[in-house]
Amino acid sequence: MSVQRLDEQTFDEVVGAATGPVLVDVTAEWCGPCKAMEPVLDALAEETAGRLLVVSVDVDEAPGVVRRLGVMSFPTLLVLDAGEERARMIGARGIGRLRDDLHRAVPGLAGAPAR
Repeated sequence: MSVQRLDEQTFDEVVGAATGPVLVDVTAEWCGPCKAMEPVLDALAEETAGRLLVVSVDVDEAPGVVRRLGVMSFPTLLVLDAGEERARMIGARGIGRLRDDLHRAVPGLAGAPAR
């Protein structure tokens, strides 16, 4: 499964229908560190398919969603679970650190491959 790109119309529908945790990447097309996160998030989406939904929201395509989430820096990664924010990570990070952060935020996210 790959990262789902969401906009103003699809965000609430997709995230609201999620039955497990969701990692929301708040990004911007013009943001260098955001671009560097794309392959990391793609890899994470593949290895956690069925356990973690990974979505991306661009600030210029969904400013209302970004405002509602209270995001002011890019990239920002939010972990939402059952509609509640479990973690907020600001700034780019590698796959190892991201896995560690996710396991702290969602302890039940077992089964991810070892680094």
